[in-house]
Amino acid sequence: MKKKANTSWGSSAEWYSSYLEETPDTYQRAVILPNLLRILDIKKGTRVIDIACGQGFFSREFAKAGAVVVGADISPELIAEAKKLSPGISYYVAPADRLSFAKSASFDAATIVLAIQNIENISGVFAEAARVLVPGGRLVLVMMHPAFRIPERTSWGWDSETEVQYRRVDRYLSGNRSELLVHPGKKDSETTISYHRSLQDFSKALFKAGFAITRLEEWISHKKSEKGPRQAAEDLARKEIPLFLMLEARVQK
Repeated sequence: MKKKANTSWGSSAEWYSSYLEETPDTYQRAVILPNLLRILDIKKGTRVIDIACGQGFFSREFAKAGAVVVGADISPELIAEAKKLSPGISYYVAPADRLSFAKSASFDAATIVLAIQNIENISGVFAEAARVLVPGGRLVLVMMHPAFRIPERTSWGWDSETEVQYRRVDRYLSGNRSELLVHPGKKDSETTISYHRSLQDFSKALFKAGFAITRLEEWISHKKSEKGPRQAAEDLARKEIPLFLMLEARVQK
């Protein structure tokens, strides 16, 4: 029998929870959260399902903004953390492509934040999202930018003649499966699986599930380089080469 790929972050639940809750300068807090709240434009009573919610960092922020939130994640460990941190939100242990607890057409918006690239069956995920959303409901995806942040296929480069930092892309259109360390540099680190897809892969899968892409944004890093001869070039590269991609898609009526 083929061994199922480990795409869950459950083995690192405690560390991941502490990292998000106690680190003030994360990408999640400084870049993704404010942009996500702007995109969702939550009104009091908006029904949101946070798919692959992890330990509920974004679920709690949606609830603070006035949403009625339900979260789901494949990891029992992460859901346990989520329930501990936010007892007022309903959480379920469930894979993103099988949300059996959710009734059809029961949510106004669905989010998948920094998780779609850890999920193998994106067609099933999008089909389930379409099922649980009301007609015209929105799915908001946030991911590492698939054109510039591909494990084992992209890297930073430095041109000493022009003093330009650039992003090298070796391959893009073909899919890829990579095993990544959860804690890079740590001995005996847990691993997870990341799946690369092109923009057209996402577009085709969304269309097949009944979605139409209605919005696309590219978000840059907020970090700054330390002083040095490459500081200006590095900061320019951060502004020009986006770190995250946001796709909004609506269920076609």
